[in-house]
Amino acid sequence: MVRDLSRLFRPRSIAVIGGGAWCAQVIEQSHRLGFAGPIWPVHPKAREVAGIPAFARLEDLPDAPDAAFVGINREATVEAVAALSRMEAGGAVCFASGFAEAQAEDDRSEAVQARLIAAAGEMPILGPNCYGFINALDGALLWPDQHGCGRVERGVAILTQSSNIAINLTMQRRALPIAYTVTCGNMAQTTQAEIATGLLDDPRVTAIGLHVEGFADLRAWERLACKARDKGVPLVAIKVGRSDKARAATISHTASLAGGDAGAQALLDRLGIARVDDLPSFLETLKLLHATGPLDGGTLAAVSSSGGEASLVADTAHGCALRFPPLTTGQNAALRDVLGPRVALANPLDYHTYIWRDTEAMTRVFSAMTGPEIALTLLIVDYPHTDAADWECATRAALQTRARTGRNVAVVATLPELMPDHVATRLIAGGVVPMHGLREAIGAAQAAVRRPPPCPEPVALGRIGGPGQEAWTLTEAEAKPALARHGLAIPRGAIAGSLAECATEATHLDPPLALKGLGIAHKSEAGAVRLNLDRGEIGAAAADMPSETFLIEEMVQGAVAELLVGITRDPAHGFVLTLAAGGVLTELLGDSASLLLPAARDDVEHVLRKLKVFPLLAGFRGKPGADLGVALDAIEAVQAYALANLDDLEEVEVNPLICTATGAIAADALIRKARP
Repeated sequence: MVRDLSRLFRPRSIAVIGGGAWCAQVIEQSHRLGFAGPIWPVHPKAREVAGIPAFARLEDLPDAPDAAFVGINREATVEAVAALSRMEAGGAVCFASGFAEAQAEDDRSEAVQARLIAAAGEMPILGPNCYGFINALDGALLWPDQHGCGRVERGVAILTQSSNIAINLTMQRRALPIAYTVTCGNMAQTTQAEIATGLLDDPRVTAIGLHVEGFADLRAWERLACKARDKGVPLVAIKVGRSDKARAATISHTASLAGGDAGAQALLDRLGIARVDDLPSFLETLKLLHATGPLDGGTLAAVSSSGGEASLVADTAHGCALRFPPLTTGQNAALRDVLGPRVALANPLDYHTYIWRDTEAMTRVFSAMTGPEIALTLLIVDYPHTDAADWECATRAALQTRARTGRNVAVVATLPELMPDHVATRLIAGGVVPMHGLREAIGAAQAAVRRPPPCPEPVALGRIGGPGQEAWTLTEAEAKPALARHGLAIPRGAIAGSLAECATEATHLDPPLALKGLGIAHKSEAGAVRLNLDRGEIGAAAADMPSETFLIEEMVQGAVAELLVGITRDPAHGFVLTLAAGGVLTELLGDSASLLLPAARDDVEHVLRKLKVFPLLAGFRGKPGADLGVALDAIEAVQAYALANLDDLEEVEVNPLICTATGAIAADALIRKARP
């Protein structure tokens, strides 16, 4: 069900239920920020709350409130929410704790939360166990504590489960206009993705930042990503924590490579949501997106009056998906005309201090560094906190550059504390992005680069819930034919149930041969793998193995490169397809990339090309390359098997997939399935 959140987040009337200090704060904060609608305190005994006459019961209110702050204990909260739902109120913030988050201490808490959800019915609720929200556009604050927001006409929305982090973010002094701050609490009924989707209906929201602890409903996140794309509102996330895999990760490389955060990153990539790792970068990215929107490409220009700063900019961006293109003929001519022969022209540019205080000359230099091929021009300016009067020329030149060129311009203080508040406010009002910290600015620029549209195909989910309580592993002799039925090439081979059969079956195969003992998880460590054998060596080799059944195969010849292709069930994110360097290089290189199923062939090729092992596939130092098309066919075959077995598949791994100039053959395969 898609709930209408407009009345809750953009209310014309507010009810405040309760009489404690928290409820008084809600009233005072809304008055302080200039809320124009009526505020109705509700308390059974108090004559007034925060100086406003109180109503004894919800039923006594003159109308159904658009939004209600419920600041009473959990049992009373359930009753109040039921009454609000009957009144057809627009929604409620449930401040009380003691619901599902307290299950470890109180075994009744989940039942109380279930009653709360039932009481709400179709009426949206925020929380419980949350601080509520700040709407700084309309001055509507269902917020029981101090904050750092001021009225804005447009700005970003920030959503987090943590009330403390929300307070801290509102206290930012980075000239970032925050339109909404929302704490999501337990998300008993309304999820973070649903809240963000609802805020997209406000055209004053320029970007949305999400502090994400987990993805509760993948379909809701898919709807959010598509709607944000349609509305032209960029999304940026901090994703914290590790998903609970609850799987045995000891028998395959894939489970290890795809563990932890790979599924979350693959989901964000699939949804087109930028990701940052820390709160300062989070705020700077939101600020950049608010001011410029997504950047068309990762091309930067940088200007400073110091060679040291120019080098620092280049080094900070090293390893990022950003570049500083060389100056064009036109840029060189324009810069030389202003700077003369004494300045070495380059990007990043050190323009020295010859033209310092000459605002017009500085404007011409800054303007020359912008251009249609430059997504963002960084002007490095550190304002001293002692006396910054002499830096006025840089501020005015930056503003004039933006006004004349219409290009994206940022003034970057290498240290966050060297960007004064009043300067930052003045810059952003003039369309120039004030950026607090060089590393944060570079990280924000990388995160703000326009991302591919969200994948239109839903994530494959299969069985609802986590992995099976028990899983069983197919033998290699069972796994390979199962994959072959979906198009994966496997070596010619035979199964032998005794030493005598080993010798007999070997006569039908062409050496060199591989011999493997079946029913052993870690065959190499157990001495259950022998390679490069002739027919006559098979029997003796089998006699030395700790196994009673054997797989004999023709070895793949002409290997160009080896890949690992694995798929694991991730209960939080779907099915994770992992590509990595295979064979002995898997642990050595730690070289992997992940996608969620179903994965398009073009996307598979894109991540494959980013692997360190890819130059071997392409043909390294004049050596012949592998047939990339056939390798992609093999990966698609593994994916096809997984998609046909979603309900009981735990993982599948092909390692190595031996890629040759003409083929791609599975030398080893593993499949784990959940028992019914």
